Amino acid sequence: MQYTTLGHTGLVVSRLAFGAMTFGEGQLVPGVTNNIDQSIADQMVDRALDAGINLFDTADAYTNGQSEIILGKALSDRRNQAIIATKVGFRTGNAITDTGLSYRHILASAEASLKRLDTDYIDFYQIHIPDPLTPPEETVRALDDLVQRGLVRYVGFCNLPAWKAARWLGIQERQGYARFVGAQMYYSLLGRDLEHEIVPFVEETGMGVLVWSPLAGGFLSGKYTRENPTPAGARLNEFKIPPINVEQGYEVVDMLKQIAQNHSATPAQVAIAWMLTKPFVSSIIIGANKIQHLDDNLGAVKLKLSAFELDQLEILTKPQPLYPGWMQTMGWDAKVKAGLDSESGS
Repeated sequence: MQYTTLGHTGLVVSRLAFGAMTFGEGQLVPGVTNNIDQSIADQMVDRALDAGINLFDTADAYTNGQSEIILGKALSDRRNQAIIATKVGFRTGNAITDTGLSYRHILASAEASLKRLDTDYIDFYQIHIPDPLTPPEETVRALDDLVQRGLVRYVGFCNLPAWKAARWLGIQERQGYARFVGAQMYYSLLGRDLEHEIVPFVEETGMGVLVWSPLAGGFLSGKYTRENPTPAGARLNEFKIPPINVEQGYEVVDMLKQIAQNHSATPAQVAIAWMLTKPFVSSIIIGANKIQHLDDNLGAVKLKLSAFELDQLEILTKPQPLYPGWMQTMGWDAKVKAGLDSESGS
């Protein structure tokens, strides 16, 4: 296993994290049903721990809280080896207040998550989704309160645009609150939008990135093909998150298969190995419905792609700059840059 720190903290995390979104039995979201009971989850968690994974990610909304309950039981005897990350924001009950990022809901949700996980503290607590109603001042105050009470160690965000995350971080720093140390975001060879704004933001502010859906909802595993675009039981057939350009996806999968042949690997391993070369990525969340899928993903840490192979993937998938991004380099005056380059080389 490879390790790094979560951004500019002293928290050492495995470069691969285990995602427990598939834990539980019943509907996860409309169109997607989970079918992983405690016995299978125990095997998966043990396999992940034995492979060196120490970061486990879940959320209060996954399968009506079952994910947290099952993960907590699976980690019970080895809790001291695990960094538990969970999230708040999506609906968790029938009351009109059982959702969002209000002070009331965040505190109630954190306390409920602690009970389900059967633990005294949450290592990394993240806001799951933007709340259009609650002022950010209220949300970050709630997060800081949890840290001050010792119920949460670190806080972070998911799925925020860079400008909004910057505003919230500014409030935290002005008020002396616990600041965001990590961002959980979607990133894959078929979704590199993160590189436009979020990557420069986290690099500037010292945050680490936890990646969700590194295989683009399973598309990069290679099971979706031109000949069979909707394989039986595949998640993307009903739950089209994240959105992808299917035609580009087929081209990328073709290249992944070619590179995989050079290494006796799988397309999924190549896709994850590419992401492991990104220094802004602290950890990549891998989830699985079957133990063999988990074993396959774990193999990515042993795969070393050549510079030529990495360049092939970069060229095929690199996103085009968005305005005003493509004007930023024009700020460099040619004479000034030449003079500075000359000075640094002397």
